[in-house]
Amino acid sequence: MLTEFGNILIFFIVGAVFTAGGLIASWLLRPSRPYAEKLSTYECGEIPIGAPHVKFNIRFYVVALIFLVFEVESVFLFPWALVYKSFGMFAFMEMLVFLAILIVGYAYVWVKGDLEWDKPSPQFLPQSKRSVYEEQEEPVLN
Repeated sequence: MLTEFGNILIFFIVGAVFTAGGLIASWLLRPSRPYAEKLSTYECGEIPIGAPHVKFNIRFYVVALIFLVFEVESVFLFPWALVYKSFGMFAFMEMLVFLAILIVGYAYVWVKGDLEWDKPSPQFLPQSKRSVYEEQEEPVLN
């Protein structure tokens, strides 16, 4: 048993040495000739316009994460559908619990408004924040 782990350790050591050797060799042998065009941002052959780091709307990420969560959870339905008859009523009840949890999560996301691309503005403001958002009178200059 010890020799089996020893073989794995030797394999990792050889892999680390091979990787480090490749990195060191490429660092020593590569030419280093930076110039302005080479260091500029590449945009499919087009001349870059504006800053390369653009802030994306958080809605892209929220929608993508919601999609991934529900997509991964729906994948669990396929293996269950193939074998649920052999497990009987217990598997059926377990899947109903799983689907209930999934539906509660879906309802939460829906009520929160994360499924809508344009989120509606709040209809009312709390009393503490109302004075900040109300229009203030402009001072009259004499």
